[in-house]
Parts: sequence; structure tokens; C-alpha cells
Amino acid sequence: MSDYGMMEKDEIFSKVLRAGRRTYFFDVRATKAGDYYLTITESKKFTNDDGSFHYKKHKIYLYKEDFAGFNEILSEMTSYILEEKGEEVISERHQKDYQTPYESEQQSVTSDSNEETAESFTNINFDDI
Repeated sequence: MSDYGMMEKDEIFSKVLRAGRRTYFFDVRATKAGDYYLTITESKKFTNDDGSFHYKKHKIYLYKEDFAGFNEILSEMTSYILEEKGEEVISERHQKDYQTPYESEQQSVTSDSNEETAESFTNINFDDI
């Protein structure tokens, strides 16, 4: 049997989710015995110094006997995140001026110390020397 024939038999159903530099592939595949399982592949695009790019892929294999537990924990975790932080996305990528509380505090301390330095600075005229 050709590789193409095996690929058609192996991949039963597929969906793709594009999310910025990441792409998620959800594929229903068949075992040799003819049962189905799910693979979830995360593909992330990276740019090399020379401008070319490459992808790093990570794959999860999920079998039917694990669906209920996986689905339960995934649902619990996503609900927790949405309840705690809401649906608004907060990240450097989405908000260019976003600063962590630590960064904001450091910037405040730095600007305060710069003001103190400017106030205590004495202007010297070198012609007097």
C-alpha cells in the first residue's frame, strides 16, 4: 500500500486552530486495530537570525479511555482561569505598554530618584574655575 493510502486510512478527521505564531492541529486517527484516538499537535513558528524560519512541534496522544478525565480537568482549568481573570487577554504581545506590578514599581522608584537627583544638583559654571 502506498504512503498516501496509509495516510488516508490513518487520518480520519482533522481541524486546525490558528492562534498567532501557534497552530493547533486536532486529528482523529486510527490504530492498527481500527479504533480511534486523538492527536493534538502544537506547531510554533520561530524566526532564525538570517530571516528564515522553522517550526517546533509538540504532540499529545489522547485515547478514548482518557477522554472523560482529560475533558473534566480541561473544563475545570479553563473555567478557573476565566473566573479568576476574565476573558480579557493581558500580555505583552497584546498590550505593548503592559508592565508587571514589579516593573511599574521599579519605574516609579527610578523616576522618583531621578527627581531627587535633579533637585539636589548644583549647576557649575566652568568659566569660574
